[in-house]
Amino acid sequence: EVQLVESGGGLVEPGGSLILSCGVSRFTFDDENLVIGWFRQAPGKEREGISWISPSVGSTYYADPVKGRFTISSDNAKNTAYLQMNNLKPEDTAVYYCAARTGGISGYPDEYHYWGQGTQVTVTS
Repeated sequence: EVQLVESGGGLVEPGGSLILSCGVSRFTFDDENLVIGWFRQAPGKEREGISWISPSVGSTYYADPVKGRFTISSDNAKNTAYLQMNNLKPEDTAVYYCAARTGGISGYPDEYHYWGQGTQVTVTS
């Protein structure tokens, strides 16, 4: 059974940083078709994609709201993806999810087959 487990959320002041981790089982990060995505959902809003990585080649992609502030990476030996979040803003407050799919990069949540349980990130002074 494929499992994704996020960790690293929490409460932080504006301008602060957090790093989220996503441990993935039953997938090998050397699979050229594997994509790991980070999504977030704020109260009353739809789930939005923010960053994606193809771990086998290291290609990364970012949505405009996080470009220049967030960095996605992976440790293929540990089957783990990370999301380094810097210069956090109150509007970044949301539940953050990692997700996995095979078949290429996609920004649409419905195209991801496997999801983690989510981790809360709250940015407030």
